[in-house]
Amino acid sequence: MRRHLLATIVGGLALALIPVTAVAQTDLRGKTSGGAHYRIVVPDGWTPAGGLVIWNHGFSLDPPGPVDDLGPLVDVQLSEGYAVAASSYSQTGWALYRSRKDVTKLVKAFQKRVGDPDTIIVTGEGMGGLVTAQLVETGGIPEIVGGLPMSGTVAGSVVWGEALDMRLMYDVSCDHVPGARIPGTANGLPEVIPPGFDATELFRSVDICLGTDTPPKDRSQPQSFWLAFYRNLTGGSASDVESRIMDATFGLHDLVFDPKKQRGGRGFGNRGATYEDALIDTTIARVGSGGGAARLRRNYTPTGRVGDVKIVSIHTDKDGLVIVEHESEYASVVPPANLTTGIIVEERSSHAGFSAAETEAAWESLRSWVAGQPQPTVQNLQDSCNALVAGGTASGPCRYDPGFQIPEYNGFRQRP
Repeated sequence: MRRHLLATIVGGLALALIPVTAVAQTDLRGKTSGGAHYRIVVPDGWTPAGGLVIWNHGFSLDPPGPVDDLGPLVDVQLSEGYAVAASSYSQTGWALYRSRKDVTKLVKAFQKRVGDPDTIIVTGEGMGGLVTAQLVETGGIPEIVGGLPMSGTVAGSVVWGEALDMRLMYDVSCDHVPGARIPGTANGLPEVIPPGFDATELFRSVDICLGTDTPPKDRSQPQSFWLAFYRNLTGGSASDVESRIMDATFGLHDLVFDPKKQRGGRGFGNRGATYEDALIDTTIARVGSGGGAARLRRNYTPTGRVGDVKIVSIHTDKDGLVIVEHESEYASVVPPANLTTGIIVEERSSHAGFSAAETEAAWESLRSWVAGQPQPTVQNLQDSCNALVAGGTASGPCRYDPGFQIPEYNGFRQRP
């Protein structure tokens, strides 16, 4: 695809479009003293005025390794003269305990190997959207001028209340089903994982109870009932339900028992919580926080102290992994003058299922805002997206809804 030279004025925003062609570049890789791998790609002719974009990846239980992914906008960003860099982080799972230090060391490596950028824009998806929010607020990187979280877990560490609920609800629906029981309870797996219990065994257990990998016509009535319950709860697909239970098992275990994370204290509980189902309310196990609440909150729940940084945050409305309500929680702490939130209304659930034009419209709107143009509205995002599609420079659809009302965040629980 080749981008034609033009400038489209949409809703008062200058959207600069330049050719996306093969950009001559330098690809640098390395590993920081903290154990995080990194990758830096620099277009030929880069100068400090070109700036740096940092991409933050999402939640993963895979061990840190060499970095390949630089985000969905890397080709556009390189063509616009930015250098692009990413860290593997030095931790698996909920990496917020070290992510600030990991990315700060990435920037220092960039300064040493390439130069000192005049400006930095941070971007990320899923948990990487929260890493983006963390860096804006506490990164110790004064050059940050903009942030672009995409389907971010920007409500912060309270998301682990969702994981706890999912884990304990699974016990209600499946603990009595032969072959479906998962070891452990409110901490996910026990501190010592039973030999042979891995992701494959977990998904086998979930399928026995919920029929997640069973054709719909072959599911039993209890499987169909409980799978529908969880899909309604999350708004996602059967695969999303599997992923949620995976996070509430192996991810929760990693969070609680890693000595560099919660050190054995959950930091969250469900005593006094009210759910939207009478059976769950009367049968779910009740647990306290177990200590560590302050430590979990520090690693990380947004404070809204963003200074002059400009943020465009986008989300799909039916995201089954990171519910759209995260955006209302984030907007409740970040000053409105610093944040534009764009919600894409989709027919089917997806996690970060943005079209190329929707993603690029958010990026270009943020660039224009950082460059001195007025703060973009959601209508501006939609108009910019339509202009990209009409110009043949990015594929649609364009589904930003200026009238979308984001529900309040409360995880899977009712507001008291």
